[in-house]
Amino acid sequence: MAGAQGVGRAAATGARPGKRPRGPEPEREPEESSLACAPAPSLQDGSSSGLSESEESVFSGLEDSGSDSSEDDPPKEEDGVSSDEGHGETEKTTEQQVQNGTPSPRTAMARVQGCEEYAEDSSDEEDIRNTVGNVPLEWYDDFPHVGYDLDGRRIYKPLRTRDELDQFLDKMDNPDYWRTVQDRMTGHDVRLTDEQVALVRRLQRGQFGDGSFDPYEPAVDFFSGDPMIHPVTNRPADKRSFIPSLVEKEKVSRMVHAIKMGWIQPRRPRDRTPGFYDLWAQEDPDAVLGRHKMHVPAPKLALPGHAESYNPPPEYLPSEEERPAWEQQEPGDRKLNFLPHKFPSLRAVPAYGRFIQERFERCLDLYLCPRQRKMRVNVDPEDLIPKLPRPRDLQPFPTCQALVYRGHSDLVRCLSVSPGGQWLASGSDDGSVRLWEVATARCMRTVPVGGVVRSVAWNPHPTICLLAVAVEDSVLLLNPALGDRLVVSGTDQLLSAFVPPEEPAVQPARWLEASGEECQGGLRLRICHGKPVTQVTWHGRGDYMAVVLAAAGHTQVLIHQLSRRRSQSPFRRSHGQVQRVAFHPVRPFLLVASQRSIRLYHLLRQELTKKLRPNCKWVSSLAVHPAGDNVICGSYDSKLVWFDLDLSCEPYRVLRHHKKALRAVAFHTRYPLFASGSDDGSIIVCHGMVYNDLLQNPLLVPVKVLRGHVLTRDLGVLDVAFHPTQPWVFSSGADGTLRLFT
Repeated sequence: MAGAQGVGRAAATGARPGKRPRGPEPEREPEESSLACAPAPSLQDGSSSGLSESEESVFSGLEDSGSDSSEDDPPKEEDGVSSDEGHGETEKTTEQQVQNGTPSPRTAMARVQGCEEYAEDSSDEEDIRNTVGNVPLEWYDDFPHVGYDLDGRRIYKPLRTRDELDQFLDKMDNPDYWRTVQDRMTGHDVRLTDEQVALVRRLQRGQFGDGSFDPYEPAVDFFSGDPMIHPVTNRPADKRSFIPSLVEKEKVSRMVHAIKMGWIQPRRPRDRTPGFYDLWAQEDPDAVLGRHKMHVPAPKLALPGHAESYNPPPEYLPSEEERPAWEQQEPGDRKLNFLPHKFPSLRAVPAYGRFIQERFERCLDLYLCPRQRKMRVNVDPEDLIPKLPRPRDLQPFPTCQALVYRGHSDLVRCLSVSPGGQWLASGSDDGSVRLWEVATARCMRTVPVGGVVRSVAWNPHPTICLLAVAVEDSVLLLNPALGDRLVVSGTDQLLSAFVPPEEPAVQPARWLEASGEECQGGLRLRICHGKPVTQVTWHGRGDYMAVVLAAAGHTQVLIHQLSRRRSQSPFRRSHGQVQRVAFHPVRPFLLVASQRSIRLYHLLRQELTKKLRPNCKWVSSLAVHPAGDNVICGSYDSKLVWFDLDLSCEPYRVLRHHKKALRAVAFHTRYPLFASGSDDGSIIVCHGMVYNDLLQNPLLVPVKVLRGHVLTRDLGVLDVAFHPTQPWVFSSGADGTLRLFT
C-alpha cells in the first residue's frame, strides 16, 4: 500500500517533476522511512502529472525557466512509450498489480536497482529555479525573500555570511572556483560546463557564439549581372522618372548662366608647366608682388664704410684702451661686429673669418622676410592716455602752502572749519582743543578736555555756535564764544530752553548739564556713552548728530537729537566694524561705512537702500558730494574709490595716486574739488566735475600734489577739510601742525 499511497498522493497534490512536496505529513513518516530504497512511482514518467510542459510553466508563474528539460525531468523509459495509450496502460497495470499484491516486473526491477539508482538521483533535491515570475528582483533588495511559491510561502534568499577569508580559502581548495559564477536570479553558485566556458571564451575573443558558424563562407549572389526576362520586382516605375526635376532644371540653368558670363570655361586646356618667378627681382608696382598691398621690398645690405677698408683713416683705428673694452662687451652691445685693422696692401688682407656665417644670415633674412606686412593696429602710446584738460584750465584750486598753525605738542588727529570759514578747531592727542583764527593762524582759545580728542565737528547751522568734541567715551558740546555775540547768546538760550520730560525714557546715552566751572570754560553739555567714541558728525540742519562707538554689536552707531536731548540706536544688528558715518546732504539717508562695504539706509522708511562694494581692504574715510549723488571713500590699501549712486553699486573710478594708506577725504561745498590725505605726507587735490546731464560721466582730474607735513611715527596727514567758501584746503598732521594751502 505504500506504493499506492505514493501514487495517490502524487496525483492528488499535482507535484511537478523533479519537485518534492513541501512539508511532509507526520503520520506518514513510518511508511516513507520503510521505503528508503523504494522509488517514487509518480516520478517515473514525465507526463504523469497530467500537464504538458508549456501548461506547467504557465501554471507555475514562469514564462521561461531557462533550464534544460534533461536536467530537471526524470529519465524516460528506454522503451520510449510516451503516448497517452501507453500511459493509461501502465497506470492500469500498476493498479491491478497493487490490488492483487503481485509486483510488476518494472517495480521489481526498480526495487533491485533502487539503491544504486537513487544514490545519485536529484529528484529529492529542492528546485532552485526562479519561480517568482517576470518580476524585477530590485523590489526585493530590502527583504530576506525573493518571492512566493504556488502555496504562498516565501522563497528565501540563500544565506551569505562568508567573509573574504572564507572566499579565499574556497578559492584555494576548490579547483573549479574559476568556473563558478553566481546566479543573480536564485543567488546560488553555478558551475559552468566545458561548453559554456568555451562559449564565454569565444565571445571574449569577439567570435561568434556558434562554434560551427563560418563567417568566411562564400556569399550567394542573389542578383546576377545577366539580363533576364522577368524583373526582380513588379512594382511600377515612379512618377518622378517621367517628370523632369525642377531642382536639376535650376542647377543646369545656373551652370548655363555661369558659362555665358565666363565664370566657367569648359574644356579649357590646363597648362601643366609650373610658373617660376624671381621673388625679389622687380620692384615696380606692375610686378606680380607689386600688386600686393603693403608689399615688403627685399632688405638691402648697408654699404661698407671707412671702417671696413683695409687701410682705414687713423681715427677709425681703435686705441689700446678701446680694444679691451670692445672685447669685454656683449656681442649684441657692440656698435661694430669687428675691429678695424690696417694692412700695408690689399694682398696682405687675410680671409674674412665670418664670411660664411654672414652669408648664411643674409640668406635667412631673405628667406624669412615676410612677403606682406601684417595689418597691425599701430597704436600711438600717447593715444592711450585719456585726453584730460590741462590743470591751468581747471583753476581755482590750492597750489601752495600759505599758513602753518603751530601750538599742539602731539599729533593732531582732527580738525573742523566753522560754517562762516572764520574759525578753525583742532583736536590733538595732547588732551586739548584749540580754536584758531583762519586768516592770521592765531590761537584764539585752548580748551583742555583731559583726554585724546578723536573727532571734532562744528555745527553747520549758521545761527548756532556749537562745537562737538569726541573725547574717550563722551561727546562734549562746547560754545567757543567766538564771532557774533548774538549768535553766542542765542546758542545758550536755545540750550537752556529745554524742559526735561516728566518720565525720562530709557536711552543708550546719558545727557549731563555742565557745572558752573565747566560753563566758564565753554562746556555746555556732556553726552556720556559706555564705549569710546571714534567719530562725531552733524546733520546739515544742525539738530541731529551721529556718533560712532568703538564697540561690538548693533550699538556702534547712535543718533542724538539736540533740541529734545534724545538718543537712539537705529540698528538692530551689526554688519561688521563701523569705520565712518555721514549724513546725506539732501535726502534722509545715512551712510555707514564698515571695513568692507558702505551701506545706504533710508531713515524714514528704516530700510537698507543700497550697498556699495569698494573692493578694498578697510575703508578709512568717507565723504559725500554736496549734490548727494556721488560718494568717495579712502582705504588703508592706498585707494581712493569714487561711487556714482545713480550708476552702480560698483566703483565708478579707483584712483591710486598715494603710496601709503589714506587717512581722510573731503569734498568742497562750492567748487568741483576733492582732496585726500595720506600717510606718505602728501595731499592730492583733484578736480571732480559732476554734470547735471545723466548721460555724461563725472570728470576726475588730479591737479595738484601738496606737501609740507613731516612724517612722524610713520604717520603723515591725518585729516583734511576744505574752506566753506574759498578754494583753500586745511590739513592736520602727525607732526603736531595744521597747514593751510591756498
